[in-house]
Amino acid sequence: MADPLVIIDTSDVRAGRLEDVKAAFSHLAAFVEGREPRAAVYHVYFSDDGSRVTVLQVHPDAASAEAHMVIAAGEFAGFADLLTLRTLDVYGRPSAGLLERLRAKARMLGEAKLVVHEPHAGFLRLRGT
Repeated sequence: MADPLVIIDTSDVRAGRLEDVKAAFSHLAAFVEGREPRAAVYHVYFSDDGSRVTVLQVHPDAASAEAHMVIAAGEFAGFADLLTLRTLDVYGRPSAGLLERLRAKARMLGEAKLVVHEPHAGFLRLRGT
């Protein structure tokens, strides 16, 4: 069984663009849900003051995460004028292709440094198993 992969990115919302960012992420979440059946979790969270947005993705494996980066790539460019990507953390074992796609996203959307956190110990329990 492949290891799950978690991606967490955090961005600063540009001044005066909060409602646009919310609308764009609502669209993106629906896009991902409708086109990426292997993505287990795709959630968007805003700070209380609306200045920061965090996206949490959980994939069953690196291939699912890489597929997300391919399928949703055209959607990411629309965020360039809305936010600045600050952090991009990957938990798990990403493929080389996924890492390159994440680096490209970081270059397009801001200043984020990609940080990979290799698993050490743990387990995965799925519902119904």
